[in-house]
Amino acid sequence: MSDKFNFNKGLLELENIISKMESGELSLEDSLKNFEEGVKIHRKCHTALMDAEQRINILTEQDNYNEEKSFGDS
Repeated sequence: MSDKFNFNKGLLELENIISKMESGELSLEDSLKNFEEGVKIHRKCHTALMDAEQRINILTEQDNYNEEKSFGDS
C-alpha cells in the first residue's frame, strides 16, 4: 500500500467538498468537518506543488537553465 499523495485526486476531492459546502444543505457540524478535511487536502496539495517546484529547480540548475528566457529566445 502506497502512502504517496495523488495531487489530481486531491484536487477532485477539494472540488467535491467545495460543491457540497456551496450547496447550503450541510449542517454546521458537517460543514466544519468538510472544511477541516479541505484544509488537510489543501496542505497536501501545497506541499506536493512545493516539492515539484524544488525538483524542477534542482534539475534546471544542473543543466544551467537558471536564466529566465521567453519561448522566442534561443
